[in-house]
Order: sequence, then structure tokens, then C-alpha cells
Amino acid sequence: MTGLARCAPLFLLALAACATVPPPAPPVHAEVGIAFDRNGDLASFADGVADPQSGRRVTVDDPVRVASVSKMVTAIGVMQLVDAGKLDLDSDVSRWLGWPLRNPNFPDRPITLAMLLAHTGSVREHDDDYVIPLGGSLEQVMADPRNWDARHGPGDNYFAYVNLNYPLIGSIIEKATGERFDLWMHAHVLAPMKLDACFNWPTCSDAAVARAVELDTPTGKPLKDDLHGSRPACPVFVKDGEACNLSRWQLGRNGSLFAPQGGLRISARGLARVGRMLLNGGTLDGVRILSPQAVRTLLTQTWRFDGSNGQTDGGFYCSAGNGTHRIPNRQSGCADDMGTRGAVLIGHAGDAYGMKSGLWIDPARGRGTAYFVTGVADPAPKAPASAYTAAEVHAFRRTYALLPR
Repeated sequence: MTGLARCAPLFLLALAACATVPPPAPPVHAEVGIAFDRNGDLASFADGVADPQSGRRVTVDDPVRVASVSKMVTAIGVMQLVDAGKLDLDSDVSRWLGWPLRNPNFPDRPITLAMLLAHTGSVREHDDDYVIPLGGSLEQVMADPRNWDARHGPGDNYFAYVNLNYPLIGSIIEKATGERFDLWMHAHVLAPMKLDACFNWPTCSDAAVARAVELDTPTGKPLKDDLHGSRPACPVFVKDGEACNLSRWQLGRNGSLFAPQGGLRISARGLARVGRMLLNGGTLDGVRILSPQAVRTLLTQTWRFDGSNGQTDGGFYCSAGNGTHRIPNRQSGCADDMGTRGAVLIGHAGDAYGMKSGLWIDPARGRGTAYFVTGVADPAPKAPASAYTAAEVHAFRRTYALLPR
């Protein structure tokens, strides 16, 4: 179905805008997008199926595992604690962890929270070491020299995107607050924004669980969140044969348990509310979440690719800040313009279990977009001259076309 055909029921006034939507990408299970500005939602769409077993159609209010967009929301929690004076971005994080976090190749160089947020602290990972089972510890994982860069150390401002940074941040949040990561994030970040969202499901309502978007392969094999209205048997990763006994949780020992790097379940409309809070300098519907200075710090890019100072994943990552990225970047070797029509956007992309997502705001124009698309093949075809997949570029452009020119 073409973009024009989708608009057939609309008034003629809307046809011209809808005609700018690019041709559809290959079939996917769901494609959802929403455009917003500082004051509220502007327009949205929701096509496809959220639950293939029941045939339930997807809506803009259905929560999906947004993968690495979770990092941006985790960073909002960090900045709230910076506002409160419980954390700072430039101290040695060992003071909160309670054990020395050191690259064994550069033992005299401290690692800061800002380095972890921006992926410049020389942490690496192998064999998905950021997924640590209940009972395991980050201290044990970080004792493995394979989880460190042997050539580039903390302070070198060398970027490599590494999920393992955010379980470390999750542990730091626990130590600074005295609370379990997901519970603290719900009470202090998600609930104040009136978001029925959660890290790994425990703090979401039954209604949100019933609306979960299942993530599948293009052929329909379930990969994640095939819940059909029931909560998962265990919200954290446990070793085969072990009981899911959350009384074994220990403060700050394993910040990966509730997946600060990728486990946030939130709807596209919920992501739009996060974007509106940032566009409004830290407030949403009269409730202050962050100070204006914290928002500026969150959005500031502290690393930019200069041609040799990082791993860009084919031009996907060319700038990084405290839990955010910027697109597009005009540096040679970057391929991160999905079609912003000259605007510079700040936000984060997500990619896991056949799902691509994004939350991007345009601070200069006071507006933004959020989207996700499911059922994407792995590996997936790339868009022409882009590090992004064709499916994600289609979802982005379709959503971006909802914004006024």
C-alpha cells in the first residue's frame, strides 16, 4: 500500500503531506511513529500486529522493548542524581561501586561516570558479558582482561559502543540511592512523567503487560515478550536450573539484572513524553524532572568522530554525549543522516530482537519524533549510503514527514 493510499480517508488538505512519505519498506510486523512538539503530540500512525497469536493490532500506546533507547532514559536518572548532589560526572566511579574499576592496561587512570555514559572509558565486552545472571557480579566480570581495551585507555577520548557500560551505571545508581535499579527508576523518573513503563516488566501495570508488543523474526518466530497478557515467569536472567528468587538480589552487585542498557518497555507515546520533557528544559506538565542545566548536559556531545578516534560501526556512531547521540554528522566516514532535511537531532537509536527504534528531538525547533518497527531481519538490508537499515530509515522518514515543514 502506498503512502497516498494510506491517506485515502483523510481530507484533501492532508494528502499533500502524506504524499511525501517514502515507499514502504519490506513487510514487517508493526510500524509505529509519533511526532510531537513542546506542547503535545502532533500526529501519529500505528500499522501492523502487536501479538501475532491473537492478531491484536498495534497501537501508539503499546509498550515495546525499545533496546538501547533505554540508555537515554537511564541517563535521565543519572542526571537527576547529579542534580541532587548524589552523583557527579567527573569522579572516579570506584567510590560508588565499592571496588576499584580499572583497566588493567592503564591501572593508574580513573574511570568517570561521564566516560561510561559516553562509551569512552575503555570498557569492552565479549560473549555478551553484559548479561549477568542473578547471583553473578560485575566485579567478577570486570576482572576479565578481555572486557578492557588494551590500546586505548580512560582519558584518551576513544569511543567504542559497549552495552556493558550501562550495567555499571545501573550498579552506581543502586549504590547512590540504596534501592533496586528498576524500582528507583520507576519511582523517580518514569512515574513522575506519568509513564506506564518499566525495566523488565515488574513495575508496569497489568494493562501495560496485556498490551505488550511481541518481537519476532520476519517468519514469525517469537524472540522476546511473547506474553499474551501474562507477566514473564522471571523478570531477570537466571542460570539454567536455578530458581528465580529475587531475594538473592544484592545492592549494587549486578546492575545488569533489570537491563539499564536495553530493557525499557515503553510506548511510542511514552517516548514522546520523554522527548517533550527534554524540549521543555526538564519539566513535563508542570512537574520538574531535571534542571535545565542537567538537560543541557545530557544533550551536549562530549565526543565527536575525527576520522580515527573511535569505532563508528560503519558510520552509525559519529558523536556521543551523556547517554545521547547526534545526527547527522558531516565528518567523512559518517553515514547517519536518515533524512533530517538539514536539522540536527539529539537522541538515541535502539536495535535488538528484530526491532529498530528511535527517539530524536530537535531542540532548535522544539519538536521531535519517536518510532519503532518490528520483524526486521538480521542482518537487514541497509538504506542507500546509510549505516541505518532500510526498515529503520523508512520508519524514521514516515514519522518525520508528520512534522510541519
